[in-house]
Parts: sequence; structure tokens; C-alpha cells
Amino acid sequence: MNAPTDTRWGNRGTAGATIAARLEFDHVCREFGDYEALCGVTLGLEPGDVVCLLGPSGCGKTTLLRIAAGIERPSRGAVRLNDIEIAGPSRFVPPEKRNIGLMFQDFALFPHMTIFQNVAYGLRGLPRSDARQAALAALTRVGLDHYADNYPSTLSGGEQQRVALARAIAPRPAVLLMDEPFSGLDIKLRESMQNETLAVLRETRATSMIVTHDPEEAMRIADRIAVMDAGRIVQVGTAEELYRTPRTLFVARFFSEMNELACDVVDGLVRNPLFRDPISVPEANGRAIVCVRERGVQLLAEGEGQPGRVIQTSFLGDAALLELAVQGVDQPVMARVPESSAPPIGSTIGVQVPSSAVLVFPG
Repeated sequence: MNAPTDTRWGNRGTAGATIAARLEFDHVCREFGDYEALCGVTLGLEPGDVVCLLGPSGCGKTTLLRIAAGIERPSRGAVRLNDIEIAGPSRFVPPEKRNIGLMFQDFALFPHMTIFQNVAYGLRGLPRSDARQAALAALTRVGLDHYADNYPSTLSGGEQQRVALARAIAPRPAVLLMDEPFSGLDIKLRESMQNETLAVLRETRATSMIVTHDPEEAMRIADRIAVMDAGRIVQVGTAEELYRTPRTLFVARFFSEMNELACDVVDGLVRNPLFRDPISVPEANGRAIVCVRERGVQLLAEGEGQPGRVIQTSFLGDAALLELAVQGVDQPVMARVPESSAPPIGSTIGVQVPSSAVLVFPG
């Protein structure tokens, strides 16, 4: 579908506020036969938090979302809403009684219903006049009240996303769950939808958990990010914490492209021709993986730093990606620099990496 021509829907009234709830996962496991999709997941979302579950496909993000929504039951462990168990060994609250909203990846709009009917679908427990008022208010907030009598097939992908968001916020849920809500949108529209959706989430003040595999998206919209791998949460923190101090190589790889160098650790130090100074590491001796982000590689004038040569360049708009051959380094070194300062192929340059641009992990 084509992108909508007008995505400036941020000043079309305000979304109704809800009473946000605390959502807690306590050692949650989910097994499908011999396959363990979730392995002892423990995570707490405070009222009003916007938390992103970030990880590769198949790591358990959507399974955890479905357990929170009540679509799946945990095999072990418990889920609590405001300290009240809603799923666990002793209790299971059905989805419709949890006051938790769910926005599916494919939006899941009913094609035979009008836009208004889709939004009002979750309000069937209200008197008709109240349901109509709430549905129209949600549609007005996302700028689609004038499409109330249209059908989903007449809308673009971005407009359908906005209808799905309106349907999710109309009942004023205490917790809102979103499964990769922006994955089907083109890049330009995606950024606009992220900004506007975040504005709506702030207005509703609902506790929100959003599944994504895009680290930039997570950093843009989340208060905290929970990185998942193979059914486990491996690190939780703010975008800055995860970017600057990743605990594992897996987390570090998720947030940027890096040069990875296998180095020897001798007397607690790692030396490499790239580094201006030796790097101190906790291990006294052994092997380490030293990571240098592409933007951390500094280009100097010939005769400064370590001698190098540009062997390939890739134009990336405002930036250029350079492949460098550096004396004393037995693998190509990738550097990302402003396009305007990129030296031509074949140039002889100096290369240096400050210790602040280095991450070290056990080898």
C-alpha cells in the first residue's frame, strides 16, 4: 500500500489517560514440547514505562508478549499486574479481564467492519453512546475520524497502523502491548509513526511493552530496553547504558557494526597496533575479543598513528564506509567517517583508535 500523504496527526486532540499498572514477569518459562521458548524470564515494568523487547527472530519476544496478553500460558513462573497474579501455577485470568491492550504486527483489522466499528469493537461492554464517544475520540487523536465509515482496504499501511493504535487505546488499558508495530512501514513513514505513537503513549500514560528487532527503533522510543537471546533476557538498561557498557559481545553487536580483533592478554593488558595505549582488562592473561566500533576508528595524516591504506570505499550518503589495510593488523579494518572527509581509494593515511572507543570481552 502507498504511504499516507499526511502523517502530521500529533495535534488532533489528546488521548484519554489511563491508570497505569505495574507488570511483572517472575521466572517465566514457556515450553513447546522439547523446545524451551522462554527460560526463567524475570522483568518488571513500572507504571507508565515504555519498555522495548529487543532481539533476533525466534528469541522469545513475541512469546513473552502473548503470555502477558493471556494468549499463551506460562509453563512455569508467574505474571503479575499490580502484584496480583494473572497467570501462574494457581491462577489464570482470561485476556478480556486483564485490562491489557494488544496491537498485532499485522494490525489484525476486521475487513468486513468499518474503521469506526473496528475501533469500537473492544468497547462492547460500554453503553452504546459511551462506546461511540470513546471510539471517535481515539480516531480523532490519530487524525482518522473523517475515515470512520471507510473500510480497512481503502487505507494505506500507515493509516491502518493508526487505526490499530486507536483501537488499542480506546478502552484505556492499564498496559499496552505492541508486536513490531512499525515493521511493515517504509523507513521515512516509520520514523514519523514512531514519534507520533510515542506521543500517544505518553498521553495515555499506559505501561507499554513493544517488541522489535530494530535497535535504532528501540533506542528512539524506549525508556528501557530488555535484550533477549535464546529465551532469556541478557541485559536491561537505558539505550545509553546498553550502547556504552554492553555486558556481552552479543549485546554489543546488536547496537553497532564493529571490528572484532582476537588479542592476547598479558599481565592484564591488551596491545594492538591500532591502539594508542595498551588496554587494561580484568583478566590477567589469556585471550580477549577487542571490539572497535566503525565510528571509533580515527583517520590521521600520513606519518601519524599506525600506517594504513584505503582499499575500498562505500558511499552511504552523509557517511562513507572505508575498508583499511593497517600495518601490523592481519584483517581489514572498517571505518565510518563523514563522506566529505573520506580519502580516495589508494590513499596512504594514519590510523588510530583511542582507548575510549574500545570494548573488551572474554575470548
